[in-house]
Amino acid sequence: MADYDYDLFVIGGGSGGVRAARMAASHGAKVGVAEEYRYGGTCVIRGCVPKKLFVYASHFHEDFEDAAGFGWQVDGAHFDWSTLIANKDREIARLSGIYENLLRNAGTEFFHSRAELRDPHRIHLVAEEREITAERILIAVGGWPSMPEIPGIAHAISSNEAFHLDSLPARMIVVGGGYIAVEFAGIFQGLGVATSLLYRGPEILRGFDQDVRTHLHTQMRKKGIDVRVNTNPASIEKTAGGFRVTMEDGSVTETDLVMYATGRSPKIDGLGLENAGVAVAKSGAIIVDDYSHTNVPSIWAIGDVTDRVNLTPVAIHEAMCFVATEFAGNPTTVDHALIPTAVFSQPPIGTCGMSEQEARAQYGDVDIYKSTFRPMKHTLSGRDEQSLMKLIVDPVSDKVLGCHIVGPDSGEMIQCLGVAIKMGASKAQFDATMAVHPTAAEELVTMREKWVPKAAE
Repeated sequence: MADYDYDLFVIGGGSGGVRAARMAASHGAKVGVAEEYRYGGTCVIRGCVPKKLFVYASHFHEDFEDAAGFGWQVDGAHFDWSTLIANKDREIARLSGIYENLLRNAGTEFFHSRAELRDPHRIHLVAEEREITAERILIAVGGWPSMPEIPGIAHAISSNEAFHLDSLPARMIVVGGGYIAVEFAGIFQGLGVATSLLYRGPEILRGFDQDVRTHLHTQMRKKGIDVRVNTNPASIEKTAGGFRVTMEDGSVTETDLVMYATGRSPKIDGLGLENAGVAVAKSGAIIVDDYSHTNVPSIWAIGDVTDRVNLTPVAIHEAMCFVATEFAGNPTTVDHALIPTAVFSQPPIGTCGMSEQEARAQYGDVDIYKSTFRPMKHTLSGRDEQSLMKLIVDPVSDKVLGCHIVGPDSGEMIQCLGVAIKMGASKAQFDATMAVHPTAAEELVTMREKWVPKAAE
């Protein structure tokens, strides 16, 4: 080990990379980290943290309206985009500083520099103009927004730039149907922007439970978002008043801003993977095994750059498994099964386990318990919004295979429900749990009547 400058060198200062560096250092390893932009990575700098702050901001217009039903009058309320941006930037800077302090306190050396592989053990730090060596190298550089090659794409922004707009547009098109697209559509509509969501497929949120997809689509339309499926831009043209977007079917829409949220790709450009012989998939993802090990004995990769499950807690889990295996003498594989997750759409989604479609494909017949209802808050606010709760159960074992919620606080609920589902809880155990009343969550332990498709009634 003395032949190398570091026992471990981490390329990428996001949540996964920082956690791996800190934990490896706690086991006595000499650790170095390089990050070319700001410590904190996608989640803290340009992802879930600032986006959640924007979601909070976008809710207030509805909260002010809803207050009237409870006897409050809110007069003269107005929104200032520049204040939100300044406060968001201050919070992101604070969090980035915390990440650096965590590395500093753990005894690691960290660099503000791009890092490029020279071979399986050598790394070039561009800003430092120096070369270092490491016994082990961990790649945790994350992903980057994907943009299609269509005429005028240079006029569009990605979610990265959406956090730094000088001002809010009056009209906006969000292209995409995944969780980033639906979240930003809700954000901008809530902040007063006339927002259209365009998705090339037949329904938004591909891969989610079908009832969740159609339910959210309906609720987004109720909030005034122009949701258009089977619609995809063919070109973008700058005009005197904004942009003209021509669709593949020849229709045209005028707008002030176009934002693409059509997926993210592993950020491997210029990393020098070819110099070290690291194998990548056609998608650009670094290929790893269950221990996050690449085909090169001295190199591992975690997080979005591996394109397994692209979520911050997953990257952190992968980091912990890597450290347990390589520095704690406890070989630990990564478990990607039954991951609870939330989509901060409006209304939000919480989901864990199989969709109905996945469960039927694997188990054949399944029992479905489903409830749609108006949240208690809106009995007085008068808002036309519906919540959805759904349980998918194996009729043979009675095991709960999936849980899906669309409605207020669903992200908070699904974290706790994820524990039960991960433990293999049965529907009988859900039923045996006393309800907390009055809450929306009580529906999950009081649903007794199986849902029957109309065609079978």
